[in-house]
Amino acid sequence: MRTLAITQNITVDGAIEMLDDWFDPQEQGDDQELLAETHRQDRAADGFLVGRQTFEDLRGYWPQQREDPTGITEYLNTVQKYVVSSTLADPGWENSTILTGDAVTEVTALKQRPGADIVVTGSITLCHTLITAGLVDEYRLFTYPVVQGRGRRLFPDGYTNPALRLADSKSFRSGITYTCYAVR
Repeated sequence: MRTLAITQNITVDGAIEMLDDWFDPQEQGDDQELLAETHRQDRAADGFLVGRQTFEDLRGYWPQQREDPTGITEYLNTVQKYVVSSTLADPGWENSTILTGDAVTEVTALKQRPGADIVVTGSITLCHTLITAGLVDEYRLFTYPVVQGRGRRLFPDGYTNPALRLADSKSFRSGITYTCYAVR
């Protein structure tokens, strides 16, 4: 079965909702080790899963980047994208498939298909659904050295998981840290 990994940018105080300007994807190019880690994960994934709002945000930005030194544009244009949505009719972005059924059923079937990792990013509501359904295999967190003081969190209120295993961790010169936790 394929690994489903939630990859999030997160603040020290646990916010993944970006209400302030603490994250700029183009600044990743300033930290070559951070960018290398991002690309290492990209090479291990052939599926990119998002909710409709995150998809529309990404679609409105990345395909228009013509001089992208980070390589993120190329990855997002070529990776197979899966969009969980009951309202989106035309994805309007190459290599995109709309999953219109029940998110848990659709993602369970996607995990059972042959392939490499499936990565979810952004998409807080979708992440909460996948977490509570027990479909997440790894949490890959890029922690930014900022405190936002507000914003939605990765885990839904009341959710507990007492058995995570540290699978990887790194720190970068930018002050960002990366930790990967596997679900036991």
